[in-house]
Amino acid sequence: MTTVEPAHTRRGAIGRRNRLTLGRCSLLALALLVVAMAVTTTYRSDSEAASGAKPKFVAAEYGADTYGAKVVPAIKKNAVQITTLHKAMAADSEAAGRTYGHRAGTGPYSYAVTLTGTAGAARGGLMQVSVPGLDKIRVSVQIGPAVNGTALRDAPGFITFGQFTNQVDYADAATALNTEMKTKLLKTFDPVAVKGKEVTVTGAMTPLTADLLTITPISIEAAS
Repeated sequence: MTTVEPAHTRRGAIGRRNRLTLGRCSLLALALLVVAMAVTTTYRSDSEAASGAKPKFVAAEYGADTYGAKVVPAIKKNAVQITTLHKAMAADSEAAGRTYGHRAGTGPYSYAVTLTGTAGAARGGLMQVSVPGLDKIRVSVQIGPAVNGTALRDAPGFITFGQFTNQVDYADAATALNTEMKTKLLKTFDPVAVKGKEVTVTGAMTPLTADLLTITPISIEAAS
């Protein structure tokens, strides 16, 4: 006599066989994926990985490489007389910026400038200079020990944010240029020795108003 299995028993057996088959297929697919990854993956040693990475930004090296070789020549080449610039700024600050300055985005314009005037007293890291034609305008030159701002970075026009990995490196570049300038120029500058004398100053500035002009210098020459 033939015994017929109940329908639910047959369905259970078929389900178990299907699950076993699916399990084997999944394991086979996983094994094939691992093999494919092993074939297509290129492994590099730690030293090889490091050599392919972007070099870390070193601010001091950037300042030494960029200040004297690039920033100073650019500022000297593009320096506008401060009296000419002030007149243009007073008439139309935006037009003056487009004509004589550089800026990133919508920030303030920075300018390369030159001036000749009489050196005054040095106070709070600033040397006042009386410039003919700017009698009612406060003109100051940063002489340290603290030198602030980003004018040396921004006024030349060739240094942009896109050249750096992040905002920190971009800010450090400005500080490095200020530091290099202090080493090359201000370290040997004596404001007492030039007080009351005619001086010619070339440098960069980022004025917020036309009535307060503060220059970060790249050269200060006193008349003999």
